[in-house]
Amino acid sequence: MALTKKQKDVLDFITGYVREHGYSPTQKEIQEFFGFKSLGSVQDYIKYLTAGGFLNNDSHSVRGLMPSTVQQNSEDIPLLGNIAAGTPIEAIESTDMISVPVQMLGKGQHYALKVKGESMIDDGILNGDIAIIKHQTQADNGQIVVAVVDNETTLKRYFKKSKQVELHPANKTMKPIIIKDKECEIRGLMVGLLRTY
Repeated sequence: MALTKKQKDVLDFITGYVREHGYSPTQKEIQEFFGFKSLGSVQDYIKYLTAGGFLNNDSHSVRGLMPSTVQQNSEDIPLLGNIAAGTPIEAIESTDMISVPVQMLGKGQHYALKVKGESMIDDGILNGDIAIIKHQTQADNGQIVVAVVDNETTLKRYFKKSKQVELHPANKTMKPIIIKDKECEIRGLMVGLLRTY
């Protein structure tokens, strides 16, 4: 099944988006990126790409598009337990292994944590998702990090101010965690997200 240039552009956009964010774009984001007049156009492309085997589409999810190529090559990384997207919970207990698409993994060591709670839902990170984490101890402002505060682990957006660190949720009903710089230890950076239904 051959693709037109525009169909390939749509597939490339979805694939690139998944690699960069760890989850797929919504139909609205695809519509806005290409300037389509309606969501119907996006749905026609998705239908064709799905029928051709280029795309898997979970119709129960707004971010349910997954390029078929992204699922082929995988690597096993440790699943270290639960992480709170909400109130911090005690960290990192079990060591099961989980298979992850290699496109989510760059250089360095990676591990996975199961998300508990609702504090990152506005970033598309839901209770029960598996967060793919690159192990590192530093982060830039705005990145989503695994942070340890008082021996408890949480998943939040990181912002370093002059004398303090702010860990921001992505949920309008919740307030940031504000702490002194030395009280926050970064254990990794979120680079991807897996979801099962």
